[in-house]
Amino acid sequence: MKKRLLLGVFGIIVLCLGVFVFANREYQSVPIMDEETKLEESNIIGVYIESEDGYTKTDTIPESGYTLNEEQSYCKVGDSNIDATINYNVNTKTLSVSPITTKGTKCYLYFDEDQTLLKDAILANATTQTTRTDFSTTVEETTTGTIYYADTSKGRTYYFAGNPTDNWVQFAGFYWRIIRINEDGSVRLIYNGTGTVTTGTNTQIQTSTFNSSYNNNMYVGYMYQRGQVHGLTSDSTIKGVLDTWYQNNLQSYASQISTEAGFCGDRQPSTSSTTSNGSGGTGTTQTYYGAYIRLITNKAPTFECQNGSDLYTVASSNQGNKALDYPIGLITADEVVYAGGTFGIENSSYYLNTGQDYWTMSSNGFRNNLAIVFIVYSDGRIYDDDYVAFSIGVRPVINLSADITIKSGNGTSTSPYEI
Repeated sequence: MKKRLLLGVFGIIVLCLGVFVFANREYQSVPIMDEETKLEESNIIGVYIESEDGYTKTDTIPESGYTLNEEQSYCKVGDSNIDATINYNVNTKTLSVSPITTKGTKCYLYFDEDQTLLKDAILANATTQTTRTDFSTTVEETTTGTIYYADTSKGRTYYFAGNPTDNWVQFAGFYWRIIRINEDGSVRLIYNGTGTVTTGTNTQIQTSTFNSSYNNNMYVGYMYQRGQVHGLTSDSTIKGVLDTWYQNNLQSYASQISTEAGFCGDRQPSTSSTTSNGSGGTGTTQTYYGAYIRLITNKAPTFECQNGSDLYTVASSNQGNKALDYPIGLITADEVVYAGGTFGIENSSYYLNTGQDYWTMSSNGFRNNLAIVFIVYSDGRIYDDDYVAFSIGVRPVINLSADITIKSGNGTSTSPYEI
């Protein structure tokens, strides 16, 4: 429960620091507490800490870590209905009240415990902030205390790579790993289960096909439509799995989950494997999608979603296709590469390796009459060996709202950020 300090001040008549006039009202500054003055000697009747049973009296005054709640705080002049204006200086521990009387002015000051935004806590713990430029190799080393950043058209995003031990979050009864701080300050998480064991089937909610059908380009889509490259009329099998899991496990936490960040299922088509020409993507035309060219051919991942129709968002969002029922999705293959994975190269040491095969949201291609979506392979590499009708692991991804604060924790598995 959030703590709030209630400070009752009666008869503010002692230890005056000065009197001045503002807007024809008399002000008087009074010290709240100093090293020489005892609580009762400064006419402070009591300090109370909010608890489950109401307020519990204590004999301490907040020295730091608290902010005056100006909306809740108030003063009354004697027994009248006249409201006094208050101004509290947390640095000098002085209170200015207008109008002031020689006796009878009663002030109630509410102090809210300072709250730390999750994104600020993450950045504060990252003593090293740096960039990556070579994505042709894996990142395997321990990177605790390090966060990487990249600039996009929407701003700067910060992401974890390698094997950090400080990107853990506990939320909604589950443990999650932080993928990145999105450009808007929301925080992107991938599911790790009900505990902190990082390998095995506990790191996924179940296994599922991406789509039960596979003999058409449309089945590479998280949502799809026959004859339309970026169609959205039908749900994939895996979307149904994630939607049901959200309803059963996260619906009551909806106010803390961002509806803006979205999930990119890039379906930018090309009939060339080396350059994007915008052709293909329907029927049985051999097609190489955007992530294939970026990650296999060019080794150049991106956080940008190339087509707004492929940015999956809910109806209330201000961007994207607004086609989702719930703000939940999957990791992109680009994000896996930013995190330290690479196409075709094993990496058992980075935080996204679970020893299991699991789905990404990124379309790979349509070849040999098979619709293919990138996966994270059991040895940590991203791969395109499984087509969409294979049944492999499902790891939900969500975005916590930018205004989320933490109750405790430093991001380690033994002390995760607790929302």
